[in-house]
Amino acid sequence: MNDSHEVRGDAVTSYKNAPARTVTAGGVTFSYRELGPRSGTPVVFLNHLYGVLDNWDPRVVDGIAAKHHVITFDNRGVGASTGSTPRTIQAMAADAVTFIKALGLEQVDIHGFSMGGMIAQVIVQTNPELVRKLILTGTGPAGGEGIKNVTVLSHLDTVRALLTFQDVKQFLFFTRTANGRRAGKEFVARLKERTVDRDKAMSPISYSNQLKAIHRWGLEKPHDLSAVRQPVLVANGDHDRMVPTKNSHDMVRRLPNSELVIYPDAGHGGIFQFHGQFVKTALEFLARP
Repeated sequence: MNDSHEVRGDAVTSYKNAPARTVTAGGVTFSYRELGPRSGTPVVFLNHLYGVLDNWDPRVVDGIAAKHHVITFDNRGVGASTGSTPRTIQAMAADAVTFIKALGLEQVDIHGFSMGGMIAQVIVQTNPELVRKLILTGTGPAGGEGIKNVTVLSHLDTVRALLTFQDVKQFLFFTRTANGRRAGKEFVARLKERTVDRDKAMSPISYSNQLKAIHRWGLEKPHDLSAVRQPVLVANGDHDRMVPTKNSHDMVRRLPNSELVIYPDAGHGGIFQFHGQFVKTALEFLARP
C-alpha cells in the first residue's frame, strides 16, 4: 500500500486501493471512493447502466487522478448506496446533485459515461453553476437515435454472453473484430484488479429501473443543448451499438462549445479500449483555462 505508486503524502493514487467511503444526504447513504490530489476542481464520474464502483476502468480513473481529485460514487439504490433506484434520468440527476453538494463541493467537472452522460446533461441544464467542464462518453441526447433500443440489446447480449460463457460487456462495449475482442478481455481483467472491499452487486430491480429510465430518455423530446455554455468533450467508438455513434456527432453539432473524438474499430467502450489516448485528451481538455 505504501509504495510510491500507490500513495503520495495523503493522496491515494491507485483506484484499486481507494477506500470505500459514505456520505448521507437526502435520505440516502451514498457509497463513494476518491483519489488523486485534493487541489483544483474535482472530477465526478457518473456511471453506466448496471455499473457499480468496480465497473470503472482503473486505467481511466488512475490516469485522470494523476492530475485531478477524482470521485466515483453509487447513485441512489445502486451498489452499496441505499434507497431505491429512480426510473427517470432527471431523478438520478437530482440525486447526483444531492451527493455532490453533500461533499461540500461548489463546482465540479463531470465525466458521464453512457447513462452517466445522460445524467450529466440534465445536471448541466438544471444546475449550470455547479459544472465547470463536461466530458460525455458513449452517450447520447434525449430522444437520440436508437437509445430506446438499449433494453432489447442488453437482453439479447446477456443471452449471448451466458451461452458463450463470456462477460456481457464483451458484446455490449466492444466490437467483434480481433482488436475489439482482445480489448474487451483486457478490460474485463482490469476490472478484477481490486481484490478487497469490492462493491455490492447491482440488484435486478435497480437494473430494471435504470433500463426504464434510459428507455424514457430515448423517447423524450430533444432538449435545447444550445444553452450549455460549458466546454464539452465528447468521445465514443466508431461502432457503438448501445448508443449509436451518430448521437455523439449530433450532440457536438448542438453544443456550442464542444469537440469530438471518435476511436476507430471501437464500440461503446471506446474510451476503455483506447484508455491511453482518452486519458491524454481528457487531461489536456481539463487543463485548459
